[in-house]
Amino acid sequence: MQFYLQQALNALQVGSVYALIALGYTMVYGILTMINFAHGDVFMVSGYVAFFVSTALVSPALGLPPAVVFAATLLASMFGTALLAVGIERVAYRPLRHAPRMSLVITALAVGLLLENLAIAFRFIGPAPRMLPQLIPSTTILVGGVAVSAIQIATIAVSAVAMIGLDALVRHTRVGMAMRAISWDSTLVPLMGVPVDRIVSGTFAVGAAVAAVGGTLYGMTYTIDPYMGIRIGWWAFISAVVGGIGNVRGAMLGGFLLGGVEVFTPVLLRSSSYRDLVAFSLLLVLLVFRPTGLLGSPATQKV
Repeated sequence: MQFYLQQALNALQVGSVYALIALGYTMVYGILTMINFAHGDVFMVSGYVAFFVSTALVSPALGLPPAVVFAATLLASMFGTALLAVGIERVAYRPLRHAPRMSLVITALAVGLLLENLAIAFRFIGPAPRMLPQLIPSTTILVGGVAVSAIQIATIAVSAVAMIGLDALVRHTRVGMAMRAISWDSTLVPLMGVPVDRIVSGTFAVGAAVAAVGGTLYGMTYTIDPYMGIRIGWWAFISAVVGGIGNVRGAMLGGFLLGGVEVFTPVLLRSSSYRDLVAFSLLLVLLVFRPTGLLGSPATQKV
């Protein structure tokens, strides 16, 4: 039992990161019905922003406490990634907003490839894996025989705060009301005084900032590299679809479910080679029996 509780804790940690990235997919789709396939690579960029900022701030000459470095790294990663997402939306997506959907899909894929290859081309980044400095003490406590590390507690707690904050933003603020109004009828809301372009840019910024929280936490636990956004981005996309893409709480639920799939598949099937098979099989089965996802609702079209 202790072994399975330990794996459940690991799944909760991994699922928190997937949920944070999935929120970016689901927010953009909810407001534009567009799949932003470059979002996984935006997550990758957030990891590198966090790496360079934290590396600069841990210098002994500055003498900053680790908690201050962690907070500054998190905020810098969120701000830098949000700016990148707004720039991508303004330059690549906005001119094609009324173009065929295939044009947006191809553009999003191209933006993702551009970010990956730029990261490799820049000499100060390169293809070599990197890991953030240790900003959280490597302490571990035993709770009922389950080893709980400080990084696991920080990942789950910070992710929970970010997800609760985003849910509150969407449901209980005027900006969130504008986002939901645009997702309902983007042609009508400009007549009601809603600045559509500004709200859409804000949606990209918020989605990227939340993913940057996941990128920073991920970089403190695992290594980062220019291609990490491919696999993690696809798993986060599956999380959003499983939960019900366009539904914020559905993306959170899907992220934790996919975290459980990643952790428990090697435990139950005795091999990690089946992870992708199980994840995509879960997606296919769910789409057959519930095409809108677990918490999604069918879209209604008025004529």
